[in-house]
Amino acid sequence: MQLTLERNQFLKALSHAQSVVEKRTTVPILAHVLLEAESGQLRLTSTDLELAIVETVPAQIQKAGGTTVSAQLLHDIVRKLKDGSDIQLSLENEGSHLQIVSGRSEFKLACLPPEDFPAINTADLPHRFKVNGKDFLNLLEKTRFAMSTEETRYYLNGIYLHPVESREIRAVATDGHRLARLSLSMSQGVPDFPGVILSRKTVNEVMKILGEAEGEIEVSLSETQVSFKFNHVYLTSRLIDGSFPDYEAIIPAHNEKTLRMSMAAFSEAVDRVATVSTEKSRSVKLSINNNKIVLTASNSEFGSAVEELEVEYAASPIELGFNARYLLDLSHQLSNVEAEFAMSDSATPVVVREVDNNDAFYLLMPMRV
Repeated sequence: MQLTLERNQFLKALSHAQSVVEKRTTVPILAHVLLEAESGQLRLTSTDLELAIVETVPAQIQKAGGTTVSAQLLHDIVRKLKDGSDIQLSLENEGSHLQIVSGRSEFKLACLPPEDFPAINTADLPHRFKVNGKDFLNLLEKTRFAMSTEETRYYLNGIYLHPVESREIRAVATDGHRLARLSLSMSQGVPDFPGVILSRKTVNEVMKILGEAEGEIEVSLSETQVSFKFNHVYLTSRLIDGSFPDYEAIIPAHNEKTLRMSMAAFSEAVDRVATVSTEKSRSVKLSINNNKIVLTASNSEFGSAVEELEVEYAASPIELGFNARYLLDLSHQLSNVEAEFAMSDSATPVVVREVDNNDAFYLLMPMRV
């Protein structure tokens, strides 16, 4: 194998590859990236056996071939090379080492045989649709904050994706204390695929790449696998094997007390009063009455904080307590918009919506304060 390629494009692909590999694996080849040079391009493949990414970058191929090297080490080397420089890669010592030359810099990295690298499943999956990359990124971005981190309920450690009447895709995430739901209308329709759960790592890796992508992406699904194709990237992952709860059943039907307010002002107020709350619970009490909301937080050791905001509220008085972190996470999703809170009593989940956007829907469970 012998080739020349541009540093910046190579670095971008390596950054995707090294974020997939396991940093503390007991199988050495899983810490490596597979490099395959052919037909005017270098193909990079990395996997942790649950998730895999394949990406191609243009290259001048003098000699086709392949090898595997440490993804982290190669990424660190290329990152420190001069911006925009050319890099020459070649195999030496009967393929046992990869030589990297750029300008006056030269490195030699130990290799492992490419035939030992795990095979990547690139089979066609039965359900396919195309979607605008930025729209799909927004779908994940607006819901991932509500994903659970508890390993005992592994089926909540991701985003549930399902079609709605072949007209929209819906993403849902919950950790049992809050819920985020976002819908994306599809002009070309959506296949009737079974609801699937994208893992946390899959969500994070897809979002990293979509942040740099333009145009449409192709999503393919089966009951156990998902793949994403866009630009020169192919990402495939196993789905979480579990049943997502019936989230519709927990949405209250009779929350008739509503308030409207600016989420930017609310977020700043929550952040200020939560400064004195205890770290364990970080609770904030909301007292709502007569177009006014009073936020209160207290700590027996440090003191208390109170702040008042003007809101639109004409129903009977109500007091609610919430985890401050959850309030801040929610307000960050709704920054610079006006939101509507629909409430019933101090124990019923609160429904939160953007005033000018019916696609987004959030639930917050109150807590005792």
